[in-house]
Amino acid sequence: MEDFFSAFNNVLNAIDGFIWGVPLMVLILFGGILLTVRLRGLQFSKLPRALRYMLKNEKGEDATGEVSSFGALCTALSATIGTGNIVGVATAVVAGGPGAMFWMWVAALFGMATKYSEGLLAVKFRSIDKDGHVLGGPFYYIERGMGKRLPQISWKWLAKIFAFFGMCVGLFGIGTFTQVNSINSAITGFFDPNKSATVSILGMDYSIATVIGSLLVAIVVGLVVIGGLKRIASVSEKVIPVMVVIYVAFSLILIVLNITALPDALVTIVQSAFGLRAAAGGALGAIIIAMQKGIARGIFSNEAGLGSAPIAAAAAQTKEPVRQGLVSMTGTFLDTIIVCSMTGLALVMTGAYQIPGLEGAAVTTAAFQIGLPFIPAEAVSFVLMVCLALFGFTTILGWDYYGERCLEYLSGGSKKAVKTYRWLYILAVFIGPYMTVSAVWTIADIFNACMAIPNMIALIVLSGVVVKETKDYFKRLDEAAGDEDNLAPRDTSDDWKAEETTA
Repeated sequence: MEDFFSAFNNVLNAIDGFIWGVPLMVLILFGGILLTVRLRGLQFSKLPRALRYMLKNEKGEDATGEVSSFGALCTALSATIGTGNIVGVATAVVAGGPGAMFWMWVAALFGMATKYSEGLLAVKFRSIDKDGHVLGGPFYYIERGMGKRLPQISWKWLAKIFAFFGMCVGLFGIGTFTQVNSINSAITGFFDPNKSATVSILGMDYSIATVIGSLLVAIVVGLVVIGGLKRIASVSEKVIPVMVVIYVAFSLILIVLNITALPDALVTIVQSAFGLRAAAGGALGAIIIAMQKGIARGIFSNEAGLGSAPIAAAAAQTKEPVRQGLVSMTGTFLDTIIVCSMTGLALVMTGAYQIPGLEGAAVTTAAFQIGLPFIPAEAVSFVLMVCLALFGFTTILGWDYYGERCLEYLSGGSKKAVKTYRWLYILAVFIGPYMTVSAVWTIADIFNACMAIPNMIALIVLSGVVVKETKDYFKRLDEAAGDEDNLAPRDTSDDWKAEETTA
């Protein structure tokens, strides 16, 4: 059985290395840079306004949608702020060196423009039926947006490819295996670190803590996801702010108490990013590995360019695509620039990433134990276990919603198919802990790439639509003297719904 898993991991690594090669990294960075230039650095100049919009719901009876803008953001954040912020950063820094953090930041800064565009297009091209049910995301702006810009070709095939891989990412990638694997790794590490109480399953020994943890997580997830979007959004709105505050506060204490190590850590990150502290493999090889791991894990964490967050953004109660785009872009800022940076700095400042034999959550746990020596190691492990459990749990919830919407698009709205998916999803949550750490993260990377490719193609093709909507919004905002509650109605003449109505 061990030989099988070893061969399986080798195949996965070969596929991962191919699909996450230079072309895909160039595509994602090019898309982010293109949008940044065309939008004139909107993610920097409009960030304060975006943060205000994040906490202020849009007024007006004509703001259609299923949940508030903040609820939609929290649903998106529930999927983005997950174990990738703790475990994903650790795996990136261990595999790619401290320089992976630099490329993660670069990808996030340009990714904010990408996430803005995704949120805008999701609202512009979404579908809302007479009962108020919303379906939107890349599959609709690929089909309808690209269909309008390039009408000679039907783009529904590309939309279906995105939806198929989106469903797979939820079922086999970010949504289940990686999250619950990390959760149970932390639970087992705390309750049974020496794996003294084990049970044999398919020839492999697992801690009883792992078995009990997987069962409990699957039950709790099942109780929430069966309630649908509104229950997911409700839980996320309550859990997300609390868990972010706890983890960031815990991380800031470490950074402040070890502040003298911060300058050298930042220098190390920058030098490693450009191969100035390369190993024997050479500077160029070190740069490529750091870029690959940093960008891949950055996308895994903040999902900018992946096309997942706009599925949640489409459900926001808003009539202004630009407004929701601004709200959506704060997700990348909070996820990577704030939360991931906390983990990355802790790893580099303490040197925990250099400890041999550690992987996943164990690396981050070691960093906090080294950086906070006055706190008992058990207490540090407990706090990180709670953070991992909350981060992973909310991500599981968010990705169930994404997977359901992708399947709903593929199946033409079949409720039976969605219900079946929910039960398969709960089953995947249960079996996640029994997958190897390296395998689950590699599978997630592969499916991420398969989602990102059609989404990035659509964003580049539709960049002109994004620019036009953005200019129109801020022109109307200037005419309203900056009061977004008194905006003149936006021009909907080029929306697909207007054309569909007159057809």
